[in-house]
Amino acid sequence: MKEQLATLEQKQAQALLAGGQKRIDDQHKKGKLTARERIGLLLDEGSFEEIGMFVEHRAKDFGIDKEVYLGDGVITGYGTIDGRIVYVFSQDFTVFGGSLSETHAEKICKIMDLAMKNGAPVIGLNDSGGARIQEGVQSLGGYADIFYRNTVASGVIPQISAIMGPCAGGAVYSPAITDFIMMVEHTSYMFVTGPNVVKTVTHEDVTSEDLGGASAHASKSGVTHFTAANEVECINNIKKLLSYMPQNCDETAPAFDYEESNESRPALNSVIPANPNQPYDIRDIINELADANSFFEVHKDYAENIVVGFARIAGRSIGIVANQPAVLAGVLDINSSKKGARFVRFCDCFNIPLLTLVDVPGFLPGTDQEWHGIISNGAKLLYAFSEATVPKLTVIVRKAYGGAYDVMNSKHIGADMNYAWPNAEIAVMGAKGAAEIIFKREIATADNKEEKLKEVVDNYATNFANPYKAAARGFVDEVIEPSQTRAKLIRAFKMTENKAVKLPRKKHGNIPL
Repeated sequence: MKEQLATLEQKQAQALLAGGQKRIDDQHKKGKLTARERIGLLLDEGSFEEIGMFVEHRAKDFGIDKEVYLGDGVITGYGTIDGRIVYVFSQDFTVFGGSLSETHAEKICKIMDLAMKNGAPVIGLNDSGGARIQEGVQSLGGYADIFYRNTVASGVIPQISAIMGPCAGGAVYSPAITDFIMMVEHTSYMFVTGPNVVKTVTHEDVTSEDLGGASAHASKSGVTHFTAANEVECINNIKKLLSYMPQNCDETAPAFDYEESNESRPALNSVIPANPNQPYDIRDIINELADANSFFEVHKDYAENIVVGFARIAGRSIGIVANQPAVLAGVLDINSSKKGARFVRFCDCFNIPLLTLVDVPGFLPGTDQEWHGIISNGAKLLYAFSEATVPKLTVIVRKAYGGAYDVMNSKHIGADMNYAWPNAEIAVMGAKGAAEIIFKREIATADNKEEKLKEVVDNYATNFANPYKAAARGFVDEVIEPSQTRAKLIRAFKMTENKAVKLPRKKHGNIPL
């Protein structure tokens, strides 16, 4: 046995060294951690159980059979984060540039299968040059095996992708199917075709960073949900994100201890500017409503006219969707609709109640929006809210105009409780625009057109730009003092925590993609 134990120890040491000390040092010089260091930071100390440490590739072409590394460029296994089981794979750039081979893919698929069987999240730490060219179609098939599992697992278990280095070609599609993507500034990038191919085909001269770096994908494409200054921050964000989620679609997110006290928030009585056209930051309202320091914003730098993210109210995890008057007056457009819809659907998948804060003047007009599909894209948010069966609460804090009133989780599309502040304006359009249409002839024939316009605008605003018409019809359940909003939400979320909705039997709906 002594000889066998020595052999085991020698192989373990070989696997731990991965591509060798020189390549490990090179990784560190780039400001990057090794695959094992990342797992060590992510999981609770001593909890990692590795699977497949001694796996070797099977390829023989191009002399690759003479270069074999135990583990084959990816570390896989399971462990705990804050005591909760998670499955993880971490690609090792020191072994063939982290490239994916047939056996590399098999290791990832194995832990994904285990995660599905046992109902726990999967976290992928991506650092790979793409498919291993020497293997050809076997490596491509390996990617497809992973994509298929990502799709089957979608909505069943949370899937998080952290991009810790290059992610190019077919490799980008696995993260794209997962629930959330995180990137590290200046050391990670994602693109389908790299700068060299782009230059050859389109003659554009672009760097990897500009084409597919963290900043580009956070603000321009919306591909990544979070960016971090370094890998440690990225890993800490993964842990924080998981704290708002359940283990799977059959569970609820963990609740934190909370003792109710005075839930009044007087600051909310003065947060809305007196001028209805003056902007303010919706986060000021969110932070008053949520438990202290609990708001964790998602997609912060993309489609900034809508704010989405996780928070806690009375220790319970919720998802928040809020119009942002500080950007484009909070209008809904193509990007904000997609951003909101994606987030709503994630929360609904995993039993996370939704709070919608409404201050929306309508949809953004213009040829650019129409020609790029505001109709079908705006419908995505409408579809997502309509489809969601989790507890859904809405607070209209200022404007709710036109079709955007309907879309932003109105009573008509299934909201459980709808509140409005006394200053809320709920109408087809703003008072001036409506009055100019309704009273067009009277204004045109008036002796003093300006005076007549002011008169009819004031009259329309008094009669329609308030929450009481909607409350009279039951479309708003209660008009409330802003300072009491948090207390109302705590009670309403408690009231709806056992909500059960049966949808018609179907294979799945057909969201307007």
